[in-house]
Amino acid sequence: MEEIRDFETVRQLLTTRQYTRLRQKMAEMNAADMAVIMEELKEEELLKIFRILPKNLAADVFSYMEVESQQFIITSLSEKDAAGIIDNLMADDATDLLEEMPANVVKKLLANANPDTRRDINHLLRYPEDSAGSIMTVEYVDLKENMTVEEAIARIRKVGMDSETINICYVLDTKRKLVGTVALRYLLINPGDAVIGEIMHENVIYINTLMDQEEVAGQFQKYDFTSMPVVDNENRLVGIITVDDVVDILQEEATEDMEKMAAIVPSDKPYMKTGVVETWKKRMPWLLLLMISAAFTGSILTAFEDALMACGVLIAYIPMLMDTGGNAGGQASVTIIRGLSLKEIEFQDAFRVVWKEVRVAALCGCTLAAANFLKLLLFDRVGIMVAVVVCLTLMAAVLIAKVVGCMLPMLAKRIGFDPAVMASPFITTIVDVLSLLAYFQIASMLLHIG
Repeated sequence: MEEIRDFETVRQLLTTRQYTRLRQKMAEMNAADMAVIMEELKEEELLKIFRILPKNLAADVFSYMEVESQQFIITSLSEKDAAGIIDNLMADDATDLLEEMPANVVKKLLANANPDTRRDINHLLRYPEDSAGSIMTVEYVDLKENMTVEEAIARIRKVGMDSETINICYVLDTKRKLVGTVALRYLLINPGDAVIGEIMHENVIYINTLMDQEEVAGQFQKYDFTSMPVVDNENRLVGIITVDDVVDILQEEATEDMEKMAAIVPSDKPYMKTGVVETWKKRMPWLLLLMISAAFTGSILTAFEDALMACGVLIAYIPMLMDTGGNAGGQASVTIIRGLSLKEIEFQDAFRVVWKEVRVAALCGCTLAAANFLKLLLFDRVGIMVAVVVCLTLMAAVLIAKVVGCMLPMLAKRIGFDPAVMASPFITTIVDVLSLLAYFQIASMLLHIG
């Protein structure tokens, strides 16, 4: 309700051209809340507000907006005004924006940005996509180990406003190699003449610039840090990553895994911002692949057509067997994929994982078979041998599904693919084929058909 009232107030002030009051109103609001309101405005209204906001406030609000809105604003403002926003953004946020923009626009923006901003952005653009170097920020407080506490506090006062965080300061030697860290609270409680090298924490946990962003998130989860230093191969400090960046990484990786597990080519755009044709392009490749692979199911049914004609009742239970197998495989695959992403499971655990899933499959299969056997005899009133065939196949389908569901993601991880690719749709297709083969083999042996 509060957001709705703020939105109506902003629209009214904008419509009546009370720009001074509008500027005051916006200055009282949280930057993230302002971004939400501005996303709902018309494009011309959005530009008006950006032109009347102070540069620092405009940059803060800008950093919380969707990429599409950011691109519209940057390309609509004059090159000087756009460069002003870029200059006031944190270097990592500015880099993220520029990576999504056309090369000719990036060239103009960098040409108008101040030299320090241009240097920082070019520095970050060198690193591979989704690496620690590409998501770090170069705004941090660095100290020399021979500084006194008084000198360190003076430096924090000088550069702190332009830094991502001042809670942790990073201590460097004369070659800019990371030798320690010191928390702000230690600077405040130690005497002014104390030397930084004597009070710093020397056992530093750091990240390499080439580490994958998913591994970076894992490091933050492991150590519960709010920020971590990023060093190059020579152990020189080049930037830091803060926990707000990690939250974005976790959301991005989770969304990507969910899309892959649903057999969709990952997209970096929100659902409502993605066009129909673009959505079609993302979904069709996997649908085509799964459709072609599902053709094997039809081939098996054709091959056993005579057996089906001899005992037509078997046809009625094919959907149940295939669905149960697919569901069992999906349960196993999702569990294993999650374990792999959290580093709880490694490929060397394959035997233990399979052995566990075999035992789980035995329990699940026996329970399902027992319940289904009673249902077949009491409600469907089929012959005992048909019931035995269906129930044995059910147990086999669950066993096959559990083993396939746990092994495929681990094999994918082993050969360098994303385990999420081997999720429910793909596994379901494989399990369907194997379950049908098992069904007709069991039926042929016990019912003497085929």
